[in-house]
Amino acid sequence: MESNKTVAVYGAYGHTGRFVVAELTRRGFVPVLVGRDAGKLKALAYETGLDARPAPVDDPPALDRALAGVAAVINCAGPFATTAAPVIEAALRAGVPYLDVAAEIEANADTFARFAERAADARAVIVPAMAFFGGFGDLLVTAAMGDWTGADEAHVAYGLSHWHPTAGTRSAGAVSRQRRGGRRVRYANGRLEHRDDAAPTQEWDFPAPMGPRPVIAEFTMADVVTVPSHLSIPEVRTYMTVEAARDVVAEDAPAPAAVDEQGRSAQTFLVDVVVRSGGGERRAVARGQDIYAVTAPLVVEAVDRVLSGRTRAVGVASAGKIFDAPDFLRALTPHIALELRS
Repeated sequence: MESNKTVAVYGAYGHTGRFVVAELTRRGFVPVLVGRDAGKLKALAYETGLDARPAPVDDPPALDRALAGVAAVINCAGPFATTAAPVIEAALRAGVPYLDVAAEIEANADTFARFAERAADARAVIVPAMAFFGGFGDLLVTAAMGDWTGADEAHVAYGLSHWHPTAGTRSAGAVSRQRRGGRRVRYANGRLEHRDDAAPTQEWDFPAPMGPRPVIAEFTMADVVTVPSHLSIPEVRTYMTVEAARDVVAEDAPAPAAVDEQGRSAQTFLVDVVVRSGGGERRAVARGQDIYAVTAPLVVEAVDRVLSGRTRAVGVASAGKIFDAPDFLRALTPHIALELRS
């Protein structure tokens, strides 16, 4: 197998990491299993027959050995506040592209702030938040914008049937809450703002068959980092159906349970994106199953495009900036149903 088909997956044994390993294999790549837990890596290597390379994030030589000979690295191991910077540093030393699936607002903001200049100077490729939250929303907003160079506001409404969180989601959420001192965050007036008040609730009119649903407005996700990183939109708001928002913070919420041969849960999603400029409005709607599972085709499509040179930028770049958003979304049609409206 050509060396440019070998991709390291950091956190390969995690819930999302396993989906990514399977999708890489399905598409003809050779995953290299990397992570902090040698025992879990050994078990996954026995199960898959793949090469396993233990590498704690605080051990640069081990990280260097883990990335030796690979073409790219995908970081699936949260909390990304802990893992992103060390794995990016290792990718820069190895001279290979880095992509991650971080949904942590602060970790993604850190990646842009800390590595933008170095990555641009080195003409390296670093794509943070290449996942359901952050990357997918950014692609949908960018596609909905069409030929607009800017907009007054962008709204990303997440209609999840339910949200049974993984251990990684719980851990990442705890780190983010700690970093922001228990405050909530929103993107308004062209910047991130921290607030002490409760997030407002309202009704969102989702497309059929979901229809009107109560949502938590300003249920802020990584889209508030990725979208403004390259689009001139001073107001970026994200919304979450109330039921899903309650699920993800419930202490007794179960972990995702597989219901099909692909390992997907029964969770369904509808993402409704609205961008407005002056009196004009444009919309993008996407539907699919299992937000964790769909992250795998998202990030694997991204790594394929990076390695085949189908990119529009270097440095630290979000999905909507580095890729042709409509073309990228069309490539996902086996996994999602997409509709763009002007």
